[in-house]
Amino acid sequence: MRMHILYGMFFLFSTLKTSSGAEWCYQSQVTCAKPCQGPSKWTEVAMTCGGQAQSPINIVTKKARTDERLKPLHYTGYQFGFHSDIINNGHYVQVSLPDSAKIDGGNLESTYKTLQLHFHWGAHGGPGSEHTIDGEQYPMEMHIVHIKQEYHSISEALKDKTGVAVLGFFYQESGSSNKKYESIVNALKYITQPGNNTTVKDLSLDMLIPSQENLTTYYRYQGSLTTPDCDESVVWTVFENAIPLSKEQLSAFSQLSFADGKNMTGTYRPVQPLNGREVYRSGSVVVWVNTVVLLSSVLAAVGLSLPD
Repeated sequence: MRMHILYGMFFLFSTLKTSSGAEWCYQSQVTCAKPCQGPSKWTEVAMTCGGQAQSPINIVTKKARTDERLKPLHYTGYQFGFHSDIINNGHYVQVSLPDSAKIDGGNLESTYKTLQLHFHWGAHGGPGSEHTIDGEQYPMEMHIVHIKQEYHSISEALKDKTGVAVLGFFYQESGSSNKKYESIVNALKYITQPGNNTTVKDLSLDMLIPSQENLTTYYRYQGSLTTPDCDESVVWTVFENAIPLSKEQLSAFSQLSFADGKNMTGTYRPVQPLNGREVYRSGSVVVWVNTVVLLSSVLAAVGLSLPD
């Protein structure tokens, strides 16, 4: 538990510090009355934010190259329940995670252990994801942050170009509430101010992500952290299937406040240039396409066809 607190403190202080002495902020916070360094000026906060492999990006599905090595990931310990701190760190909501949960496979070069997860969102259920798919911005996005299991801290992992692995999940509006998210959504009213924290109980990572059969289609690219110092040490895995939340659940995140007192909305960095990077798509797509082709052939042989 002590290690989780230390991890959380590191992220809190690292998101607040800047090399120039000015505080970074999201575009939704930039005002003439109280200027701060919005995304267009993050290079004044940390020069690394102007690198050539920055995140997030717009994923153009037709340009993503299928990679047969991108098989489904293996999730160890994701099914185990845990109690953890949830905090308003002044920029977004973050949940500490036990390092007993791990991922490997999917052409990752190592086993990675969980560190923390956090959310990025818009305003009252409006567009707010960091990554976009063919220009579409989802209402919210969750990042589950992992570091290579041999490292003892995020700072150590960031020295390795593939030291950090982040799983990105989109959210979409649903007509009904997602009961698996009730503990997190209910906790938000206790962390409305920066620095506020409370405990969420009986969580598991399996509860928060899609079912295993809906985790086979994803995108992979090399990128960065999406907040200063924007270190380019992240292997990104962005899943295609979105998680349903009701309008009320999505809007609940907008009740939080930034340090300047404004509603915590628009907590996302705009998409960044690819600069020649390749985006890869999981090989499971090919398996599905081949299955459809085979099924179409079989149906055609007996005078039937697939529905449109």
